[in-house]
Amino acid sequence: MAYKQPESVLVVIHTRALEVLLLERARQPGLWQSVTGSREGDETPLATARREVLEETGIDTRNYRLSDWRIENTYEIFATWRHRYAPGITHNTERVFALELPERVAITTAPDEHRAHCWLPWHEAAERCFSWSNRDAIRLLGRAP
Repeated sequence: MAYKQPESVLVVIHTRALEVLLLERARQPGLWQSVTGSREGDETPLATARREVLEETGIDTRNYRLSDWRIENTYEIFATWRHRYAPGITHNTERVFALELPERVAITTAPDEHRAHCWLPWHEAAERCFSWSNRDAIRLLGRAP
C-alpha cells in the first residue's frame, strides 16, 4: 500500500468579486471545503496545487492567476483518516494557494470526491468551511486591498 504524504495544498478559488468556490465532500455530506490534496511523488507544492485543481474542478490553472501565499499550516490528522498515512504519522503540513478567476466558471467535480459545489461571498464561504485553516485562508481574501 502506498501511503499518503503528510504534505498537502489548500487552494482557495475565488472571483475578482470575492465569490469563493466551495466543494462538498462526497463521503462526508455537509463538509464543505476549498480544493485540497496531498503531494504525490516528488511534486512541488505548485505542481500539487495545479494537479488538484484540475482533478477536482476541471479548471486549468495555467489560464488564470495562481498565487502561492507562502502560508503553511500544520494540523493533526483526524484519527479516522490516519490509516492513509505511514504508521506514526499524526500531523500534516498544508501549503496555501489562491486561484483568482475573472468571474465564475463552469466546474466539473470528481464524483468520487465531491457531491456538490457552490459559489458564495467570501464571508459566507468562510463560515461554511469545516476546516479552521480553510476558514482562515478565505478570511484573508476579505482583507485584500
